[in-house]
Amino acid sequence: MIEDVATIDDLIKKVLSYNPDADIELLRKTYIFSSEAHGSQKRMAGSPYIEHPLAVASILADMKMDTTTIAAGLLHDTIEDTNATVKDIKALFGNEIAFLVNALTKLSKMEFMTKEEAQAENFRKMLLAMAEDVRVILIKFADRLHNMKTLEHLPEEKRKRIAAETLDIYAPIANRLGIGWLKIEFEDLSFKFLMPEVYEEIVKKIAKRKEEQEVYLRDVVKEMEARLKEENIAGEASHRIKHSYGIYQKMQKQGITFEQIHDVLGIRIITDTKANCYAIMGLIHSLWTPVPGRFKDFIGVPKSNMYQSLHTTVIGPKGERVEFQIRTDEMHRIAEKGIASHWRYKERGMLTEKDSRYVTWLRDLVQSQKELSNARDFLEEVKGAVVPDVVYVFTPRGDIKELPSGSTPVDFAYSIHTDVGHKCVSAKVDGRIVPLRYQLKNGDAVEIITSPAHKPSRDWLQFVVTQRAKARIKQWINTEERMQGVELGIKLLESELKKHDMSNALMKSDEILQAAKSLGVSSLEELFVSVGFGKISPHQVVNKLRPEKPAEEVALKPIKPSAEQKGISIKGIDDILYHTAKCCYPVPGDSLVGFITRGKGVTIHNKKCHNLERLAVDNARLVDVEWRQDGDTRYPARLLVESVDKPGVLANLSALVSADDVNISQLQAISTPDQKAQITFIVEVKDKKQLAAIIQKIASMDGVLRVKR
Repeated sequence: MIEDVATIDDLIKKVLSYNPDADIELLRKTYIFSSEAHGSQKRMAGSPYIEHPLAVASILADMKMDTTTIAAGLLHDTIEDTNATVKDIKALFGNEIAFLVNALTKLSKMEFMTKEEAQAENFRKMLLAMAEDVRVILIKFADRLHNMKTLEHLPEEKRKRIAAETLDIYAPIANRLGIGWLKIEFEDLSFKFLMPEVYEEIVKKIAKRKEEQEVYLRDVVKEMEARLKEENIAGEASHRIKHSYGIYQKMQKQGITFEQIHDVLGIRIITDTKANCYAIMGLIHSLWTPVPGRFKDFIGVPKSNMYQSLHTTVIGPKGERVEFQIRTDEMHRIAEKGIASHWRYKERGMLTEKDSRYVTWLRDLVQSQKELSNARDFLEEVKGAVVPDVVYVFTPRGDIKELPSGSTPVDFAYSIHTDVGHKCVSAKVDGRIVPLRYQLKNGDAVEIITSPAHKPSRDWLQFVVTQRAKARIKQWINTEERMQGVELGIKLLESELKKHDMSNALMKSDEILQAAKSLGVSSLEELFVSVGFGKISPHQVVNKLRPEKPAEEVALKPIKPSAEQKGISIKGIDDILYHTAKCCYPVPGDSLVGFITRGKGVTIHNKKCHNLERLAVDNARLVDVEWRQDGDTRYPARLLVESVDKPGVLANLSALVSADDVNISQLQAISTPDQKAQITFIVEVKDKKQLAAIIQKIASMDGVLRVKR
């Protein structure tokens, strides 16, 4: 479908082929501006940089986009990579093109803590602009597609990062906007760079299967078209090949080999009316036996990206399985091109009523982002919104709701309204009360029962799957805990002031505000929260409020870390109690994070700890932690060993560990019915390196089946 152009004249010829009234002068002007702005810049392959914007514009012309969009494609890198400014673009080419180009410019001048944060913020900016004018994402798609096609010129690490980002975000968004061919291109190109060996193997097997089945499928097509003629039904049949990543996904999902996939090749029938789609389906089922459970009606219940087709698999001639797709011309056009299939602009960014359904989910996201200040949370919500595996359920009024597979009644409740989610106490599916953990199935009719006094539960985070539900629950818990933190902080400070015969009037004074600022917090509320959560101790505040006293009179006894804690440094926090978590037993060498618990100080977790997501609904309660080298301090680590249940294993294991000057502080062993032993023990080690050496020795020991932290 996509053909690169070599010159601006080739591009103009392509645009005129579908839009004879195109503003050719605008295209020439933007090309000259872009060419001069990029000047002698080169791409990684060594070619002149202008080839890239020209290729992007060519892809947009293949998508039959309007002249304004193609002009913005020619200019899309000028603000980011040259001396050109938004003001320049606006003065020369108008507000509309300036808006599109600026929306595509990365936030390169802003400072971010991490690459991930920068990426998330870039996506947020782009998606918010896309909600205002969806052409932003279509230009970005063209830009990303050309970059993916020339990815081999980049270093391997960068190749893999860009390919993973394309697979995780761009391909699903293309799918959500119904642009089928682009989703396939993104997936296959990403697959090629992420898993080159697997990709090559599947491509070869597809080619071989095509060669083997070409004649067979041609015969089925011929027979199908003859029967359509006999029945006087309009229809054109052709055979098609599934794309490589789609096949790989199926292999992974079903745990099967390539040889076990029967629908690598299939047949597509294009007809003229919806009624004929069903008539052809009936004809196919009368000719060959349908495979139970493989009939899907996406015409009666279209996908959220407006995809419509009938799918069925039958046992065809010679007992071979054959997959059929049946759709009208219009359905086929929408399946391939989606939102780009009927592009009509009356004014900037205005979509027809039909087109606007493509971006309803995006408008909802934009609304929700006002409540999601964290860019990474927003990016996760975007990923959740474009998830391809879905279930279709009904509201009590009979409206269809589309939710990600695995969704529960709580996810359903939050998809209706945040208040419905918060007040959800139980749910009925098809008239029966079900647990809130129940996983919804296609066709379920769901009714949510609410109570005004009910509040969300932290436990819900363990089973909800939609980012919307997760974000709303976390937000509620965060707000609630913050209020509790403020109350507790005020009580603790008032108590400390009373202890030192100081007036409560200080709680609203300029002095306490100055004390707060000197302790690194900007407001009284932040101070109370910090004291309530244990991040700042009340005596630190009192010390700041009594500067007239000599230091030795004021200093209150700080909390000292225990022997276990000598090697840990907590960024920005002094004199606070802390301990290592017993769920993950971090050791030196692990990446750490601290979680502030009211009244208990800081619990130190391994950053990979599975409990963190459940605990840390509020990032304000996480603190940076690092190991500090501290002599011969030892740290506890938990190991689980699975072995054959035979005499001597436990003794040999203990001897092996002890020989490395490692103490075993706890040990528990149980036998299982299948003649295996599960041994859990706590060892005391210097660091991650020593622990890894022990794990390796245990793994190679006779009778040991598995060992892990």
